[in-house]
Amino acid sequence: MTIALSRVDAFAVLTIDRQDALNALSFALIRDLGAAFDSVAAGDARALIITGAGAKAFCAGADIKELTGRSVMENRAGAELGQRIFAKLDALPMPSIAVINGFAFGGGLELALACSFRLALPQAKLGLPEIKLGLIPGYGGTQRLPRLIGEGRALELIMTGRTVDADEALRIGLVNRLVEGDPIAAGIAFAREFTRYGLPALRFARDAVKRALDLPLSEGLKIEADLSTLAYATEDAQEGMEAFMAKRKPVFKDG
Repeated sequence: MTIALSRVDAFAVLTIDRQDALNALSFALIRDLGAAFDSVAAGDARALIITGAGAKAFCAGADIKELTGRSVMENRAGAELGQRIFAKLDALPMPSIAVINGFAFGGGLELALACSFRLALPQAKLGLPEIKLGLIPGYGGTQRLPRLIGEGRALELIMTGRTVDADEALRIGLVNRLVEGDPIAAGIAFAREFTRYGLPALRFARDAVKRALDLPLSEGLKIEADLSTLAYATEDAQEGMEAFMAKRKPVFKDG
């Protein structure tokens, strides 16, 4: 078994378990990830937590043994497979949290970049080292990284292939927070900070940000207005406003 998908309270937990290969991404494992994301999307989890088994690696990247001796078309199909599967993660109806508990290199960092949030343990090491092999990232790294940390910083990391530690990752905005202790417990504690709110509003908020990233401000504001209007029409919004006026805690029902 290379993937363990479990449930802890209201949360789905996905653990990559190829410890003998530092949880590297074989093509079979990538396909298993796709099936796991489909399962999570069809369920009622309030968030997905992703981490790597063991203390050494979140995911050390692609399985290099599988990348040699392939045709141009096979290389293209491999990149499209990774992009397609990670796009499923990016499009999940619930937030996703990568808890980086060691190495997150190449495809492993690209996996984390496709999540809504990234947390890092103190021993985390992150990077896109493909340039050192005469390659470039192929599972979304050249696109998601600059959107997250800016073009200049992203170009530096991609073109030097250098590794950043947890402190630098936090400083440049590559991760949201540094955490300690058990990775799954840390991910769930972080998720509880926002999943106590109604899922429709959370989804509208994510969509408003993500859909407008590459649009002019005027177009982004239209999207915000549309989604804000939809939010007002939910039962959760009525409950939230009534609870505020009554000075009590709201009881959201995801409706």
